[in-house]
Amino acid sequence: MTHRFKVSMTAALLAFVLLPVSAQTALEPIDQKAVDMIRAEGLDNSNVMNYMSWMTDVFGPRLTGSPALDAASNWAVDTFKGMGLQNAHKNQWGPFGRGWTLNHFNIEATSEYGMFSISAYPKAWSPGTKGHVEGEVVLVSAATMEEVDAYRGKLAGKVVMIQAIREVDEPFEAIAERHTDASLLALANAAPQPQGAGGGRGGRGGFRRGQGGNPAAQAAAALRNLVLTEMPLAVLDAGSKGDYGTIFVSSAAVPRDPDADPGVRIGAQSVDAPPTPPQFTVAVEHYNRLARMLEKGIKVKVNLDLKVEFTSEDVNEYNIIAEIPGTDPEVGDEIVMIGAHYDSWHAGTGATDNAAGSSAMMEAMRILKKVYADQGKGPRRTIRIALWTGEEQGLLGSRAYVSEQFAESAGRGQPPTAFHPEYEKLSGYFNMDNGSGRIRGVHLQGNEGVAPIFRQWLTPFHDLDAATLTLNGTGGTDHLSFDGVGLPGFQFIQDTISYSPKTHHSNMDVYDHTIEADLKQAATIIASFVYHTSERNEMLPRKPLPEVRVAGPTGR
Repeated sequence: MTHRFKVSMTAALLAFVLLPVSAQTALEPIDQKAVDMIRAEGLDNSNVMNYMSWMTDVFGPRLTGSPALDAASNWAVDTFKGMGLQNAHKNQWGPFGRGWTLNHFNIEATSEYGMFSISAYPKAWSPGTKGHVEGEVVLVSAATMEEVDAYRGKLAGKVVMIQAIREVDEPFEAIAERHTDASLLALANAAPQPQGAGGGRGGRGGFRRGQGGNPAAQAAAALRNLVLTEMPLAVLDAGSKGDYGTIFVSSAAVPRDPDADPGVRIGAQSVDAPPTPPQFTVAVEHYNRLARMLEKGIKVKVNLDLKVEFTSEDVNEYNIIAEIPGTDPEVGDEIVMIGAHYDSWHAGTGATDNAAGSSAMMEAMRILKKVYADQGKGPRRTIRIALWTGEEQGLLGSRAYVSEQFAESAGRGQPPTAFHPEYEKLSGYFNMDNGSGRIRGVHLQGNEGVAPIFRQWLTPFHDLDAATLTLNGTGGTDHLSFDGVGLPGFQFIQDTISYSPKTHHSNMDVYDHTIEADLKQAATIIASFVYHTSERNEMLPRKPLPEVRVAGPTGR
């Protein structure tokens, strides 16, 4: 522990030398008495795992547009009211698209040598089958457009496999990991890199589009599109990762019109989505078995039954909002925001992605409400929490909220096109969305001005292994909706644990793979950051807005 602490401090100090000299002149004050109260409440009297269990065990997966998310959202509003938070409500955005509910499924295989079970999950917004159906399994592949055309008219009534065998390596090294001294040092010294404004980080199994002018890639993309338009009984893939029963599942794919605008993407949730066949992601070991049997010339049939329910029209969605009102006559209308996305995929129960962040943020609000009550006062600035929906489909909920409340974006790397009154009132936004691992520091998103402030605020938590700042940013989370319009938006550095290789978007994203001690630590640090943001004399520094980019002759 001592050695790790020393190297983490070195990492923080190395980041320090990147700052202008003027930013190093004064130390940011810390309210140590408040920190002690926050630590005692957060570490010794936590409710974070109770929130986690309600979100995951009781409500389960919270797919955007689903009844389960609606029920979980109503519970969150009631819980915020029970904490004594004000203005707890569901903030509407949308329309989103069609709602989708998975009611029942089963899938198994048969050959002349007997029946065997298949571990698989239907993809979100996959259509159901017309009752119990059975079809012969075929494995398709094509390297040329002529080979693609050879499948035309031949896939109806089949169960189509659209990936080759995916080799599986045995896990000789540990799957879970925490940040090391070396990785934290690398983060601290990393130069700022431009971050995209994309949404979730998950892939789409076997339905990736071909790239550029590569004929083989173009043929593969055309084949996958043909499979979808041919409407077979079902389409199976093995995803791009996962083994030992871990299956990574996201959204069904839909056919693409080759004449459509390539910049316009229609997802399976859209009311305008074209018809598409039922789709499953299969455990890789079972998928590979099917493929090897077909290679041997053995006929295999798959029996399946999939019952789903769609809403017929666009549904509106809701972010969940609540706050502790500011009490300072001069700055009480200014705002400090925290948030995490509340929606999830459907194969697991959305624990590490992202009930972890949502429960930690709820716990941070509970801690702050208790600490302010014990102090006999309210916060100087208003403290507002948002639990976002539609994050997995592209940060939809947070983008809609930022556009409505703060500023309207002109796109990545461009200054906003319109500003709303609250734009000048937001001090900062803090986000958590990288699993259930403990906080190790903060991604500064290139905002040098906050570095000496955050360094001081981390000081009381060095004993909890949080000491690192990196000027570099990170992508794929809702803080980008704020950062993209020039507002101070931050994601915490977290230990990755087994987030990417095992839980993120998988059927193993469940309560049992979250870490109580880490979530307590995270909620405590977040509460302290929010407390000090609310109580400091000035709002947090902002980065300069980007200049307007003018397209050149090539459109770039």
